[in-house]
Amino acid sequence: MAYPEPLKERFRRGLEEIRAAGLYKQERILHGPQDVRVEVEFPAGELPRPVINLCANNYLGLSSHPRVLAAARAGLEARGYGMSSVRFICGTQDLHRRLEERLTGFLGTEDTLLFPSCMDANAGVFEALFGEQDVLIADRLVHASIVDGMRLAKAQTDTYKHSDMGHLEEKLAEHLDKRARVVVTDGVFSMDGDLAKLDEIVALAEKYDALVFVDDSHATGFIGARGRGTHEAKGVLGRVDLLTTTLGKALGGASGGCVSGRSELVETCRQRARPYLFSNSVPPVIVAAALEVLDLIEESTARRDRLEENTRLWRRLLVEAGFDVKPGESPIVPIMLYNARLAQDFARDLFEEGVFVVGFFFPVVPKGQARIRTQVSAGHERAHLERALEAFVAVGRRHGVLGLGKREIVERFGA
Repeated sequence: MAYPEPLKERFRRGLEEIRAAGLYKQERILHGPQDVRVEVEFPAGELPRPVINLCANNYLGLSSHPRVLAAARAGLEARGYGMSSVRFICGTQDLHRRLEERLTGFLGTEDTLLFPSCMDANAGVFEALFGEQDVLIADRLVHASIVDGMRLAKAQTDTYKHSDMGHLEEKLAEHLDKRARVVVTDGVFSMDGDLAKLDEIVALAEKYDALVFVDDSHATGFIGARGRGTHEAKGVLGRVDLLTTTLGKALGGASGGCVSGRSELVETCRQRARPYLFSNSVPPVIVAAALEVLDLIEESTARRDRLEENTRLWRRLLVEAGFDVKPGESPIVPIMLYNARLAQDFARDLFEEGVFVVGFFFPVVPKGQARIRTQVSAGHERAHLERALEAFVAVGRRHGVLGLGKREIVERFGA
C-alpha cells in the first residue's frame, strides 16, 4: 500500500509548525567519547569543533574512566557481547545477579531488579504492582517516564503541587478509602535541579499509611554523604518503599536501570513487569563496567566532593554575573530565559563561543519556562567553568538578559 499523500502532507505541516514556533530540536553529533571537552558536529555536515561540555549527565566523570573501560573490555571478553534473550528464559548471568546485590547494598534496600533502562523500570513498576483500587499521587513535576508509566497502570491517579507538603497531605487524606496510596516523586527534579522534600514526604506517608516511590536517577552516585541518593541526603534510608534509578548517568553513563526496594514489591515486578519480561537483558559489558563504577564510588567520596565544590562555584559565578538561576543544591543548574526561541538562540551562540549546552522548551518544560539547563561534572576543572562563564557573560550581554528577572525578560522577548 502506498503512503497516502494527505497523511504525508499532514506530518510535513506539523514539522513546519514546530520549526515556525522555534521548537524544532536538532541533534548535536559527538566525534569521540563523552567527556568534559568534546568534539561536536553542529549543525549536521559542519566540521566538528572542540567545546566545553555542560549538558551531559556524566556527573562523576566516569563515562570514559580508564578503570571503567578496562572492566568493560574484560566483561566483553569473559561474558560476550549480548545475551540474545530476556532474563527469565536464558538471559541472566551471575554478573546480573551480582550487580543487583551490589545495588541493593549500596542503595540500602531489600532487593533490586535490573531493567534495560530506568524508563523501562518506570514503565513496568506501576502496572505490575497497582490496580483499580489503588491511587498514585504524583508531584506535578515528575519525569515524563513516570507519567507514561502511571498511564499504563489501571490505578487511579492524582497530583499535588510541586513540593507542596500541605497539598500532598490534603490528597492523602482525600484518598483514605483507597486500598493503597502511593506518593510518587523524583528525588532530584531533572529540569529544575531541586531535591524532593523526601523527609517530609516519608513522614506524611507513614502518617497516612501510604507507600513512597522515588525516581532517583539524577541523584544515585553523588547525592548524600556517600552518594547513595536523595534518601541518604534526607535521612530516610530504609524508609522508601520503591526506588528506581539508572546506570545511564553517574553510574558509568551507558544504559540500564533498576527497581529497588521492599523485597515483595521487587519480586512482584520480577514476575509481572512487562518491560522486564519482554526486553533483552542489560548487556554483560555494561554490567561488568557498572560493578567497577560501584567500586570506584565506594572507595572514596573524592569525586562526589569535587562535584559538590564545582556545583557551588558554578552557581555562584552565574548568579554574580546577573543570570536568573533557579535555586538548588544539585549539579543541575538551570538558567531561566522563559522564551523558546531565545533559549535556542542562546544555546547556538554559546556553541559559537565554545560551550556546549542545549535550550529546553515546551514540551520538555512547561510553556513560558524555557531555559538553558547546565550540568556540572566532577571532571570539570575550575578553568573549564571560568572559561564557560566568560562565554555565558558575552552571550548574555549580546541578548541583553544580564541582571533581568522573569518579568523583564518576558516583557522584552515574550513567553
